[in-house]
Amino acid sequence: MVSETYVECLIARKPSFAIRLLKTILIMLTVCFVLIGIVFTPVLLFAIVTGIGAYFAYMNADIEYEYLYLDKEISIDKVMAKSKRKKAATYDINHMEILAPVNSHRLDSYKNRNGKTADYSSGIVEQPDRRYMMVLDGDVKVILEPNEEMIKAIQTIAPRKVFMD
Repeated sequence: MVSETYVECLIARKPSFAIRLLKTILIMLTVCFVLIGIVFTPVLLFAIVTGIGAYFAYMNADIEYEYLYLDKEISIDKVMAKSKRKKAATYDINHMEILAPVNSHRLDSYKNRNGKTADYSSGIVEQPDRRYMMVLDGDVKVILEPNEEMIKAIQTIAPRKVFMD
């Protein structure tokens, strides 16, 4: 009998102040260049350029991460503006060393290790902090914000590596 556990979790990322400001400025510039372009046609080129910039700023301002746990694998997708999906990463639970809350004392020995850190959380530090850090093969640190169902599903596969303290 094959047992497959499927858990899905969606986390909205808080947009940074800089990207929100950039989006607002680009939209305002686009409107100004369109209005000026009505009189001076060559200025419409600037309106097109700032409009394209505003579109990309809009896409990167509204980001959500979708975690999918299926058969000992965590797959993370980046959803931009609720319309475009991009594969962000895939992690194998068999390569996981530890999964614990970000502020847990159990991560103390892992925090000084140099390596790649990927943050797929909301970017909001709440009280209590719901973010978790997963360390894989000693050099990859992944910050997630999974729900309890996903943590328990991972804990059934690797009970000595998952901590909820």
